[in-house]
Amino acid sequence: MSRGLNKVMIIGNLGRDPELRYTSSGKPYVTFSVATSRSWVTSAGDHREATEWFNVVAWGNLAEICNRFLRKASRVYIEGYLQTRNWEDNDGRRHYRTEVVTNEMLILDSRTHDEYSDVATENLDEEPDLPF
Repeated sequence: MSRGLNKVMIIGNLGRDPELRYTSSGKPYVTFSVATSRSWVTSAGDHREATEWFNVVAWGNLAEICNRFLRKASRVYIEGYLQTRNWEDNDGRRHYRTEVVTNEMLILDSRTHDEYSDVATENLDEEPDLPF
């Protein structure tokens, strides 16, 4: 059997604040959208730009990190895979949604890095509980 590859890497900006939710079993997940832009010059010399929107979902600890540190307009690197879900609504219509399920997220905003550094160092004033 041959192997396939389903890997997505995007760099863009959040279109909305992350929304943290929990499954019925208590597992956290977060959803948000990321916009990426590309530009090109046509054969006539006109400059064009297009924006593509991606629906992103993160699970577990990564979901909680995304919820804590990301906000609308945050610049991020997202790595994961594409997954299409489908469901039927109350009227019997089938719906489809393709998402990037992320397994890695890097914050590219310098503002967010500063906030993260503050959080990472907020407990440095306390003496660690050392066993010796």
